[in-house]
Amino acid sequence: MNACVARLLPAIALFAGATAASAATVAETASRWGLIGRWSLDCRIPPDHDRGAVLSYQITGRNKLVLHRDFGDSEDNAEVIAADISGDNQLNLRIYFPQLRQTRELGLTRLPDGGIRAIYNRTRGGAYSIKHGRITATGQPTPLQFRCGD
Repeated sequence: MNACVARLLPAIALFAGATAASAATVAETASRWGLIGRWSLDCRIPPDHDRGAVLSYQITGRNKLVLHRDFGDSEDNAEVIAADISGDNQLNLRIYFPQLRQTRELGLTRLPDGGIRAIYNRTRGGAYSIKHGRITATGQPTPLQFRCGD
């Protein structure tokens, strides 16, 4: 049995390496989907807690994707640690927020006019703040966000 496993190890290592090499990075996936840049409910107004934050998805050194949130009176950064595009062209992100010590999962859809909106936002444990495109606390649809010129 050990001789059989020993003969298979090089093939297994080659397959694993080829699979890893072909997988897109988080930054490449987000870029291909069209997420990189600044997004807001209304790009004409400054960032504000009540009227809308400006969210910036930025590629930093070593091809790392970072979400920068500007609320006007406060800002933070979070690392996007996973990204994939589902069959319906939904972008699914896993983001670690160090200030909250929390990882959240977020699904975004792109609209024909170029805007985006959140379809879900949940903790890793499955507690939703957005579900089926609606804010769970109010039942209201999630607002549209638009790309801001840089």
